[in-house]
Amino acid sequence: MSQKQPSANLFAAAGMEQDAPRPLPERLRPRVLADVVGQDHILGPDGALTRMLETRTLGSLIFWGPPGTGKTTVARLLADATELHFEQISAVFSGVADLKKVFDAARARRQMGRGTLLFVDEVHRFNKAQQDSFLPVMEDGTVVLVGATTENPSFELNAALLSRARVLVFQSHDAEAIEKLFANAEKIEDRKLPLDAEARAVLVRMADGDGRAALTLAEEVWRAARANEVFDAAQLQDILQRRAPIYDKSADGHYNLISALHKSVRGSDPDAALYYLCRMLDAGEDPLFLARRVVRMAVEDIGLADPQALVICNAAKDAYDFLGHPEGELAIAQAVIYIATAPKSNAAYTAYKTAMRVAKEGGSLLPPKHILNSPTKLMKSEGYGDGYQYDHDTPDAFSGQDYFPEALGRQTFYDPPERGFEREIRKRLDYWAKLRAAKSTEA
Repeated sequence: MSQKQPSANLFAAAGMEQDAPRPLPERLRPRVLADVVGQDHILGPDGALTRMLETRTLGSLIFWGPPGTGKTTVARLLADATELHFEQISAVFSGVADLKKVFDAARARRQMGRGTLLFVDEVHRFNKAQQDSFLPVMEDGTVVLVGATTENPSFELNAALLSRARVLVFQSHDAEAIEKLFANAEKIEDRKLPLDAEARAVLVRMADGDGRAALTLAEEVWRAARANEVFDAAQLQDILQRRAPIYDKSADGHYNLISALHKSVRGSDPDAALYYLCRMLDAGEDPLFLARRVVRMAVEDIGLADPQALVICNAAKDAYDFLGHPEGELAIAQAVIYIATAPKSNAAYTAYKTAMRVAKEGGSLLPPKHILNSPTKLMKSEGYGDGYQYDHDTPDAFSGQDYFPEALGRQTFYDPPERGFEREIRKRLDYWAKLRAAKSTEA
């Protein structure tokens, strides 16, 4: 009898595990692909995965999208739909030895007539050598790789791996999808969320497109509510202490939002620019990083169309240094409004890039001798400084001499538009061009 006791204990433990309370997201995890909420562009009637499954074959895939959009769930259900063994590993906790064990097991399974769907979470965290180790088992069919990543695969995954897998983009859940998740949760809980209409809309926004987060927040609301209590928006935010926006300063969110800010400024939309600035400040972005980028925008997109733009942006950076948080952020916001409403020109930026290219291609060309100093007799005898005209001593303080290397010839890099202050610069350049042409004719 004593020998059978461990087995009995094992069954008892299994039963207890099934009866143990499980988080709401786990209880609502879809059992078939048709139950997946959102991602209709992939799983709808004409979706990429739907078409793939109709052929009963599955190629290697990379799922790219933000957290809580169903990447893991869809991978598991794909294995069920194609009768593949599902194996899951995380790049955070796995190394080369772990991969070797997984590959060996998949080969043994294949010899028994069953394929393996290997789901790799956070696949971008594997280094180049580790990513390369997948190539042979993908090519010979040992595994169907499904990798999940929140990072842009173009930047984080090897080209060789990407060439063997199809990238499918998972999108953040929209308000309709989040509402559907809430409805499913209310059905399984057999009770309504204790929220008024405004509070419910706020809860949808708090989820920030993350389905798992939405259900976790809903569960917290139910835990907090007393009998017959209904929360309004203010009470909801007090109870939940407002979940911070999803924004990884080291990942795509960071680059997407700074790009949106820059393009809003360039597009002369101060309202959109302020919105993206506040999105980043609210998420904890370093204000000095933002101040540096604003300075960059001033020199790249406004330039000399408004010479004060750079001055004001630098002043905003100094003001934040002086005032600190939270007063200093207003100086950055003021600079953003200024440059968004300033006349735009990339003429200086374009001129710099073109001049740099010509300088690199031209090599070490000697400037014309007439503008070189001649501190020694030898240099004077070689013609250094010979024929130089001091512009202040000439009519109009303009000699019209050529300053480019003779081997290069005269170049034009800076072409200011008829906007802002550069309209005045344009007039000066045109005036000097006429004088230069006249003096050339006289010579």
